[in-house]
Amino acid sequence: QVRLVEAGGGSVQPGGSLRLSCAASGIPFSLSVMGWYRQAPGKERELVGNITPGGRTNYADSVKGRFTISRDNAKNTMYLQMNSLKPEDTAVYYCNRNLQLPWGQGTQVTVSS
Repeated sequence: QVRLVEAGGGSVQPGGSLRLSCAASGIPFSLSVMGWYRQAPGKERELVGNITPGGRTNYADSVKGRFTISRDNAKNTMYLQMNSLKPEDTAVYYCNRNLQLPWGQGTQVTVSS
């Protein structure tokens, strides 16, 4: 059974940091391009960035230089390190594999002073 479980969200002040995790099961994780997505209130879900099986990453311009995606294939887990957070980063964050899998519950990130 395919399952994606996101965790690590919370409330932080602008300039703060959070580290999200995405635990995957039921897929060949080590062979999968995995991505982080986010959806802010009233907006479409958007791609934050992704990571290839070998660790190559791509990021949306809005997060480039502030966010870092990594993965641990032995643990079937992907991470999103978010630094210098801004209010506009407030959203529910999800992970997926090229939009092919059922969405998990996501994890809420709120950036506010």
